[in-house]
Amino acid sequence: MSIAEHFSTEESDPYCLSALESAALLFDAPWRRFGVIGDSLSAGTGDPRSGYASLSWADRVADALRRVAPDLAYLNTAVDGATTEQAFDQLDRMIDFAPDLLHLPCGANDIVRRTPDYALIEGRLRELYRRAAATGAQLTTFTLGRAYRVPVFADWTDRVRTVNAITRRVAAEYRAVVVDMWDHPVNDRADLLSADRIHFATNGQAVLAAETVKQLAHRLGQRVAS
Repeated sequence: MSIAEHFSTEESDPYCLSALESAALLFDAPWRRFGVIGDSLSAGTGDPRSGYASLSWADRVADALRRVAPDLAYLNTAVDGATTEQAFDQLDRMIDFAPDLLHLPCGANDIVRRTPDYALIEGRLRELYRRAAATGAQLTTFTLGRAYRVPVFADWTDRVRTVNAITRRVAAEYRAVVVDMWDHPVNDRADLLSADRIHFATNGQAVLAAETVKQLAHRLGQRVAS
């Protein structure tokens, strides 16, 4: 079976992790307050898929962290359609929550414009990161996958590549964990997207969660090594 073909369950999906596998990777995680701000990608919006639990990526990550620390506090304030500018209001609320692990958006809705202003996008993202970093939290983010398309824009692939490059650049400045989904094989799955042809369905959410856990575990390993 090729990786682009349909998998019937999470258990048979080579890019998913079981709850126990995720918890094992995060066994020494120090985080006790997990926050998520942003847009529909942060929220984990998506249609159900048979064989996959109807959980967002963030809920799955929270579950894995809670298996390590049962007293974990979790707050997700993400709103479908939110731009980076609109995420600032969410950040104000999140600062009161005092997260030690905080997920940020990556500009998906900033490029759904007739002519995106990339300098403005980068400036807003950098300010969002600056304020978020002041919480002392470990920051995380995604890059957009190539399966995410808005066909009305002929230059869409270039738009996504550009905003992904901005995300990687700004994230590196703040040592954020980047879950890079641009060229992940899951993008090739015919059943990946929801009916709106934009959001990952729950099979994609499961993979997003697994990749997030893997990258967090990698960061923990770097911490120990240093």
